Amino acid sequence: MAGGSILGNRVLRKEDPKFLTSGGKYVDDLYDEPMLQGALHVTYVRSSVAHGRILSIDTADAASMPGVVAVFTAESLGLQPVPAPFNPMVARTLLASDKVRYVGEPLAAIVSETREQGVDAAESVIVDYDVLEALVDVEAAMASSTHVYESAGSNVVFDTTALGIPENTGDAFFADCEVKVSGRFMNQRVAPCPLEVRGAAAAWGADGRLNQWLSTQHAQGAVAPLAAANGVDPSMIRVRTPDVGGGFGAKIGAYGEELLLGVIAKKVGRPMKWRETRSESMVALGHGRAQLQYVTIGGTKAGKVTHYQLHAIQDCGGFADMGTILAPFMTRPMSSGVYAIPNIECRTTSVITNTTPTVAYRGAGRPEATAAIERAMDIFAAEIGMDAAEVRRINLIPKFMEPHTTVVGQTYDVGDYETALDKALVAADYTALRAEQAKRRASGDVKQIGIGVSVYVEITGGVGNGESAKVEVTEDGRAIVYTGTSPHGQGHDTAWSMLVQEQTGIPMDKVELVWGDTDLVPIGTGTMGSRSLQQGGNAVFQVAGILSEKAKAVAARLLEANEADVVLDKGRGVFHVAGTPALSKSWADLAAAEKGNGGLLHDEVIGVAGATFPFGAHVAVVEVDTETGRVKHLRQVACDDAGKVLNPLLLDGQIHGGVAQGVAQALLEEVLYDADGNPTTSNLADYGFISAAELPSVEVVHMETPTPVNAIGAKGIGESGTIGSTPAIQSAVVDAVAHLGVRHIEMPCTAERVWQAINAAK
Repeated sequence: MAGGSILGNRVLRKEDPKFLTSGGKYVDDLYDEPMLQGALHVTYVRSSVAHGRILSIDTADAASMPGVVAVFTAESLGLQPVPAPFNPMVARTLLASDKVRYVGEPLAAIVSETREQGVDAAESVIVDYDVLEALVDVEAAMASSTHVYESAGSNVVFDTTALGIPENTGDAFFADCEVKVSGRFMNQRVAPCPLEVRGAAAAWGADGRLNQWLSTQHAQGAVAPLAAANGVDPSMIRVRTPDVGGGFGAKIGAYGEELLLGVIAKKVGRPMKWRETRSESMVALGHGRAQLQYVTIGGTKAGKVTHYQLHAIQDCGGFADMGTILAPFMTRPMSSGVYAIPNIECRTTSVITNTTPTVAYRGAGRPEATAAIERAMDIFAAEIGMDAAEVRRINLIPKFMEPHTTVVGQTYDVGDYETALDKALVAADYTALRAEQAKRRASGDVKQIGIGVSVYVEITGGVGNGESAKVEVTEDGRAIVYTGTSPHGQGHDTAWSMLVQEQTGIPMDKVELVWGDTDLVPIGTGTMGSRSLQQGGNAVFQVAGILSEKAKAVAARLLEANEADVVLDKGRGVFHVAGTPALSKSWADLAAAEKGNGGLLHDEVIGVAGATFPFGAHVAVVEVDTETGRVKHLRQVACDDAGKVLNPLLLDGQIHGGVAQGVAQALLEEVLYDADGNPTTSNLADYGFISAAELPSVEVVHMETPTPVNAIGAKGIGESGTIGSTPAIQSAVVDAVAHLGVRHIEMPCTAERVWQAINAAK
């Protein structure tokens, strides 16, 4: 280990042997849970209409079917409207009652002995609708006199003008620019597609408490909504999270289907289980992105950008959920990107439509900001005839090691954007790529290559201002770590164990991680916004360090020495008096001695100074068949600076996963609806889901610029690969056919869209 420290080394994941052998234990695997013995299954009847008044719900036939125990509607459960968290004028019952507002909205619950019986019974529920106009297009919804929520008075449920931010001034803003160019870009709607769909189980204990199991990214965050839905004090709720097979932001909150299980369990008097199907997941699990962007950029013919204007119109879907605030609170603050643009206007508008509600999705507003400014830089470069990488270099914020505040008021911690760009360009051999491109263009080759460059900065750790951690040493010398974060693929067990070993000398294979049980870890902000290491890991690191200092007092007592003379030999994991290493006390000795004093542990919520701002540069290379429009992704060079690196293996894994998701949006993924609001991509046969076959090996270029914001010096990495890759891929596709007159291709850049763009340019 470098310098005797485990940190910074490529350490294999502790989690993997279980997942590669016996497998994880997910919500749907809780067969041996005593409280869930005899559980019934809940199946939700979902709306087949995008927008309509509910005239009646006939459940009689369903209630009489084999195995059906009960059928519930909002009326029979006495459900009251719940206001949206980001606009109280938008309210709905957890089962639709007055109206349905998107296909897939739950409106009745079937309780049955088996899951299959519930599915059959759901088909027998007859719903009579007064069908209303379906608003699928976000701009049409803005202008429509048909309101999805009449009480809101408009389909516009949030606008940054409400924050005192003025409207964009229009063309007058660019009066002094030599060059001005505009674009209309759609950052399309995507489905999160976690491999484990949502699932939950609920049982009331003999003590009157509700025990709920959830596939969630934030167990502690589910307590309050569960308490509200069940009409009990939060102390009467216990949430437990088994292994979680992916979340990507969509599993942060608690959905109606999960909140109602306890209500139904109490009505029936038996435990309840629920698991959605893949088709249900595609229409009922919150979607991501769905942001329409109007962009104008202006500056000099020499390549200096002086003015940038963005109007981001955010599609909220059928409820004012997290999607309502993604644009104003995540896209707008990051609208400047990595560029020193002296004049920026950014307005955002959030609009309700008759589609699946949008929620947080990997990056949550920051990929949209990066996509907008990076496409703007590309069209600006094309307008003045300058290399796109050079235009970026001219406009980058110079290196800063002290906080830097942009024109829109966002303060970045530290940044060295030009070095990241240079590293990526060198690794890609950018000059040679351009030479190869020129050669193919000159020869009129059917297969042309495109090179796309993106430079980005994003905000991580912006959720919460710290995290809880408890480290306890047992009498056999093991350490148990209790964390308020929640792993679902990130490698927390490995990372947190490394941090404990670094501070205590207890080998990481003797460190156990506990998470996702609100009785054992009552305080926690969960895993989202790339916050885990810099807040959760930072808390574990500091708490383990404090515990090591506390342990010295115990060791001094046992060694009959002054505390100041006691040292911790981390290599051996023992305490001894300086100069006399032969006489020592182990962690097990200390834990045994403290058994009557409450044990050897430390428990604390550790704060952080603020968010961090990872940055980087990506170079994408694609090959486009100009006769068919087919795109082949040849290379992806990724330089993602996430501050101090704890474990390069975990870092690379997060980058690989992020790039895969970003590339998928650029080339394959799009949730589509017909004019009546019916989803046409409601399964993985119709929805473009990426696999290893569509991806090249990611070429990771390492760069570390530590942040002063936390004790580790780490920034987030979970979303960076997604943010950097998507605009680079889109730029590469456009670049491949730019010599044919193509200036823009909307995502996903499918063969059909590329072919159409080529032929339109002709």
